[in-house]
Amino acid sequence: MQLLYDSYEEARKNFKWSARWDVFDKDRANLNIAHECVDRHPKNDIAIRLKRDDGGRETYTFDQLSRLSSQFAHMLEKRGVNAGDRVGIILNPSIEYYVSFYGTLKRGAVAVPCYALLGPDGIEYRLKDSGAKMAIVYEDNREKVNPGLVDHLLSSEDIIEMIKDEEESYETDTSFDSLALIQFSSGTTGQPKQVLYNHSAMSVTAVFARFWVGLRPGDKYMCTSSPAWGHGIWYGTVGPLIYGNGIGAYTGKFDPVVFLDGLEEFGINVVSAIPRVYKMIMECGKLDDYNLKIKRLSYTGSMMEKEVTQYFQQKLGVHIGANYGNTESGPLCIDFAFDDWKPREGSSGKPMIGVELAIFDDNGNQLPPGETGKVAVLRKGEWDLIGDYGYLDQDGYFWPQGRSDDVIKSSGYRIGPFEIE
Repeated sequence: MQLLYDSYEEARKNFKWSARWDVFDKDRANLNIAHECVDRHPKNDIAIRLKRDDGGRETYTFDQLSRLSSQFAHMLEKRGVNAGDRVGIILNPSIEYYVSFYGTLKRGAVAVPCYALLGPDGIEYRLKDSGAKMAIVYEDNREKVNPGLVDHLLSSEDIIEMIKDEEESYETDTSFDSLALIQFSSGTTGQPKQVLYNHSAMSVTAVFARFWVGLRPGDKYMCTSSPAWGHGIWYGTVGPLIYGNGIGAYTGKFDPVVFLDGLEEFGINVVSAIPRVYKMIMECGKLDDYNLKIKRLSYTGSMMEKEVTQYFQQKLGVHIGANYGNTESGPLCIDFAFDDWKPREGSSGKPMIGVELAIFDDNGNQLPPGETGKVAVLRKGEWDLIGDYGYLDQDGYFWPQGRSDDVIKSSGYRIGPFEIE
């Protein structure tokens, strides 16, 4: 396993994006997310740690996940779900979700993760827009899917029994540019939009799993985000398994005390979540009751409140590392997960190594440090505006100021939602 650096300075001097391909067993012509994340790791190591909202917990090995996902792939083949066909997966974190997700990718079909609490209209739009051939739902949600919308509608409760007699290994047949999954982004206006990811997308995740999430060999990790959202897909489902670090997930209605129970029970030392999760943990007032082993925290999504950051710094001696980007662009700026990294509270860190950001005014003029404007990233020699406002300080740290369509102009000044808050 590559991409291990001891310091930010070492990574800054030596990291090249081409090195990300060295992480994987197979070359780009034979690349498959399921093989790299599931099939190649030690059979008896833990692949999945689940903490349920009822207080219960479940664990599954790589051997179990490999066998079950292979059986699922064979089931798809027998039902006529072929390479490139879409499979809607409308489930919370569960063994059935992960078996369906990785089994779909093994088959060469396309996973379409959808939020389990969507209503009938939301589910119908996503299944119809993606052209899904199969959908997997909870039995209680079957009534949300109109008959005839998909060729095959399966209840998750039946999955394990349904595939039990299938073969326990499956030979993948995809390449780095084969379509792997479709994520629906809400965007800022209109209907949700499809974001397409090939199997090669995990190569970018491999980099940020090291540099931002901070995963190292032997770490035990947990991510609280739904596997229907980008954070939950790439950094809750795919990222840790690339390196053989088991998935850690919470399923059901979030309870900070139950979550803390899970962190202690599983010996979790690396966590990634949204700001609301950290605030709920702070507000429950129970953090001191647990013997935790946390060495790295990170967050994505909305702005982290200063009092929350300071609380965890005081209680655990750990800074909550920021991440800036969006569904379409991916991560752009991060608080790097190195001991010599110096975070600045309120910033989103610095641009990822190899990524160039600049700030422009309304007339297309590049702005100097400290001035707020439109954020652009350099792609193939051209500056691409990404729909956000922010500024870079004198030392290259990025300070987000919100979506461009959230910014209010008043008396000639731009006022972002963070300032209003």
